[in-house]
Amino acid sequence: MASSQQHSLAILDDYANIAPKHFQHISHLKIDSFPTTLNPKDSSGLDALAARLEPYTIISTMRERTPFPAALLSRLPNLKVLLTTAARNASIDLECASQRGVVVTGTKGDQPKDPENWMDLPPEAKWTSVNQHAWALLLALCSRLPKDDTALKTDPEAWQSGMMIPLGGKTLGLVGLGKLGALMAKTGALAFGMKVVAWSENLTQEAADAKATEAGCEKGSWRVVGKEELFRQSDVVSVHYVLSERSRGIIGSKELGLMKSGAVLVNTSRGPLVDERALLDVLREGRIRGAALDVFDEEPLPRDSAWRSKDFKSEVVLSPHMGYVNAGTMERWYQEQGENVERWMRGEELLHKMN
Repeated sequence: MASSQQHSLAILDDYANIAPKHFQHISHLKIDSFPTTLNPKDSSGLDALAARLEPYTIISTMRERTPFPAALLSRLPNLKVLLTTAARNASIDLECASQRGVVVTGTKGDQPKDPENWMDLPPEAKWTSVNQHAWALLLALCSRLPKDDTALKTDPEAWQSGMMIPLGGKTLGLVGLGKLGALMAKTGALAFGMKVVAWSENLTQEAADAKATEAGCEKGSWRVVGKEELFRQSDVVSVHYVLSERSRGIIGSKELGLMKSGAVLVNTSRGPLVDERALLDVLREGRIRGAALDVFDEEPLPRDSAWRSKDFKSEVVLSPHMGYVNAGTMERWYQEQGENVERWMRGEELLHKMN
């Protein structure tokens, strides 16, 4: 690739406006930022997004904020490099990208170039950030913080209008026991004395024992159970599963129907892992104590989203997919994207290719 050739980069969904500085030093690169997300789920959104992106040879996107299905990729004739973040992105049609000669790259996020300016976060911060947020959501729900905060600020008569949920000694059920699930289990076991049960399709007791001992818990204290048993036993169900076509809707009306009336659901993984319509029905009818959610089927939430409703009988705490949104992680991801743009313009091998 001739370095003197002019190329164009579209930066999508950079809500915090931190991406441009990682590309501005690159010669012969025209940069445009589009902080407002367009979703290609319907024909009008697809048309608008295709018209926006058609001129660009390089696109920088953040996680699944903007999906790239085949219907969109097929309308981007100039696209050569699609930069996303982290190690996977289920919203990109990798097969279509490969057929069209578009290279898709992710990021690893382990090596900051200038950590002093990015809070000096260690590499594992990208995992602990999500764990921190999952617990913030769960504790806010169980301690009634959003409801009581609003009441005290708006009603001069408000005071102790309900009961909090104590977590000590309760059962924490993990749907998925990877890095994030194990961190959630460690926090629950060591900080709150919770009993831990876990399930995933291929999880073994041997693997759970290894994760438990690594976390400083006793071997055998994190029990692997069947999926139905997990939903029946757990006081808190927390979702930490990888989204794929196979796992989409892995928690549906059947699983939600098995939960205790006093149980709560936490999802900081991906919205489509849970059947959204089934969950909405459960919460409207008050069949479980509550839900704390950081992820949704459609993000950002549309104006008419059912999640903006006030007719839930269960407690509901929401946040706008904030689990990974910390300065250290975001800066590192964009730094790696910038490095890949430089490599591509020099004709060098790209890092963290996904196709």
